[in-house]
Amino acid sequence: MSGGYELQRTDAKGEGVFATRSFQVGETVMVGVIEAELDHNHAHASQLSEKRFVLHGGFIAKVNHSCEPNCGIHLNASGAHDFVARQPITAGQEITFDYAMRNYTVEHFAAHCQCGSPRCRDRITGWKDLPSGRKADYRGFVAPYLTDIDNQDATERARSPRTDRAGVASPDRPDPPGSS
Repeated sequence: MSGGYELQRTDAKGEGVFATRSFQVGETVMVGVIEAELDHNHAHASQLSEKRFVLHGGFIAKVNHSCEPNCGIHLNASGAHDFVARQPITAGQEITFDYAMRNYTVEHFAAHCQCGSPRCRDRITGWKDLPSGRKADYRGFVAPYLTDIDNQDATERARSPRTDRAGVASPDRPDPPGSS
């Protein structure tokens, strides 16, 4: 045991990380340390930018997913992900985060999520597949590059003319100047 958490067996998910003390909202629960650079995304990869994937050392890789997580992500000075409490955590409670808080796409998990949360979305997804309301709920607790991608996408959509499925410009929005 160290740092206020320990590894324990869970009933349905194998191992998980559990708090051995209480944590308040905004408090750092686990400090991330990058163990290795990876050349692709996989089940334990953390995404730090559009094309950069890393493996975190220590118990970070053992923290289970939840669709209603008690932790979120903050980037630390080394570029690794720290887990920060987004709601109060009591001793004995499992420490969880939503895998979509760190990865734009997630394609390597079972067909059905097993988190058991009342807000379970039935499958573990990446950031790109989260509904906008869930993204808003997570504001301030996700890897910064994810919101950067959303902002870039919104900017590109604002610059592009809206078209229907056939590629015809919508009559309610004129083509941008110089596009004809």
